[in-house]
Amino acid sequence: MLVKIFGGAINGIEATTITIEVNILWGAKFIIVGLPDNAVKESQQRVDSALREIGSRIPGKRIIVNMAPADVKKEGSAYDLPLAIGILAANEEIPTEGLEQFVIMGELSLDGTLLPVKGVLPISINAQTAGFTNMIVPYENANEASVVKGLKVYGFHHLREVISFLNGKDKGIPFIFDPAQTNIGDTELTACDFKDVKGQENVKRAMEIAAAGGHNMLMIGPPGSGKTMLARRLPGILPPMTTEESLETTKIHSVAGKLKRNSALISTRPFRSPHHTISDIALIGGGSFPRPGEISLACNGVLFLDELPEFKRSALEVMRQPLEDRKISVSRAKFSVEYPANFMLIASMNPCPCGYYTHPTKECSCTGQTIQRYLSKISGPLLDRIDIHIEVIPVELEKITGTQQGEPTRDIRERVIRARNIQNERFSPYPGIHSNAQMNSALLRKFCPLDTQCISLLKIAMQKFGLSARAYDRIIKLSRTIADLAGTGQITPHHIAEAIQYRCLDRETWGSRISYPT
Repeated sequence: MLVKIFGGAINGIEATTITIEVNILWGAKFIIVGLPDNAVKESQQRVDSALREIGSRIPGKRIIVNMAPADVKKEGSAYDLPLAIGILAANEEIPTEGLEQFVIMGELSLDGTLLPVKGVLPISINAQTAGFTNMIVPYENANEASVVKGLKVYGFHHLREVISFLNGKDKGIPFIFDPAQTNIGDTELTACDFKDVKGQENVKRAMEIAAAGGHNMLMIGPPGSGKTMLARRLPGILPPMTTEESLETTKIHSVAGKLKRNSALISTRPFRSPHHTISDIALIGGGSFPRPGEISLACNGVLFLDELPEFKRSALEVMRQPLEDRKISVSRAKFSVEYPANFMLIASMNPCPCGYYTHPTKECSCTGQTIQRYLSKISGPLLDRIDIHIEVIPVELEKITGTQQGEPTRDIRERVIRARNIQNERFSPYPGIHSNAQMNSALLRKFCPLDTQCISLLKIAMQKFGLSARAYDRIIKLSRTIADLAGTGQITPHHIAEAIQYRCLDRETWGSRISYPT
């Protein structure tokens, strides 16, 4: 008997409907076709063991399983459950009526227990779009799948429960989305507050501008000046995630298998801080079995690269295109996937290998050539893509020991939200554009008109600092954000001047400012 069961396959962060056809014929062979990987082929053993545990078994006949479309690669163990249901239905142990309305996904243990799988959210979104009304998943994935409205999600713990439900012995209750299970992020990060930061007012201002416009930022300063501490407080001043951002972020983390069990939507902006030994593929994504990299896991949040020059040159250079396009396309001989990469890059570095070149009291032991070699690890094209370069100076002892608190995160966040609301209204006719940092050339001309004074100031800066055309555009974007924070519609020379000072670490400027020690 031929039956059809429906599941899903992941490509990037989107899902494709998979039709699993099971036919039982005379013979004695189990065949799976349709471009399955080894994990799918091994499902026969897991399904056989699980069925025997519930008093059934795979028929001793010729079983042909076709997974269509045949040109889409099927990966992972999530097809165990639909294969088991398909075999039982083809053997007439469960009714076939109504199965066409179900999308079924889940991994089976040897005793029939259902184990959670990756990518349930994009599969459930695709199921609802394709017209399916019901979905069966492991209980740990039920809350994630139930985010999608218009789709009845049934979560089960064991294969026996699924069979009982499909046989009509158990009515089953659709899972109701529980917002209390929403992933609220890292508690350590949410507890960080800017009021505990002593001094560093110029860096706080720069971080406020970066958060308001979604700009990339590089901090350079000696060890112990507070670069990492400040970076960890940045997510606290970012505006709340929209529903679209939350769905996109959750889909990425679901595909990567990073969601906690019984979790649903991610409601806080991600903060990713990979170690400097990270490989190129781990950073941008891909691999034999494509998975999102760190730049995608940081989508709609912050990617923090501590000790930037210590990262491999190749790993840093692969970020050039994602920083411009805000997406990453991974193309290999056998596949091509695309992942979102709309993240804020926050990086930190020492001014020299020993770290004390700009320290007010400690002496630097590096030679001029050593410093130059260290700084050259950061290429000019990558620096061009970083909007804000800010020097972080160690705080004086008087301020450290003082009792005066700084401005709390809550107040800074309110100003950032007001600036973002202005940008959301400005870019409402343009899908996919939400912040000033995302403006293209056309939007730059439309929303950032400059008077003669601003243009003259920019010309002087370009000639003096040897800035590139890309840096020119980024200064204007930064000025637009500063004007939004001030609540003014027109960019003034004051806004331009403040934006220019945040380009102080450009390649040409470094060479002119540093008189290297011998």
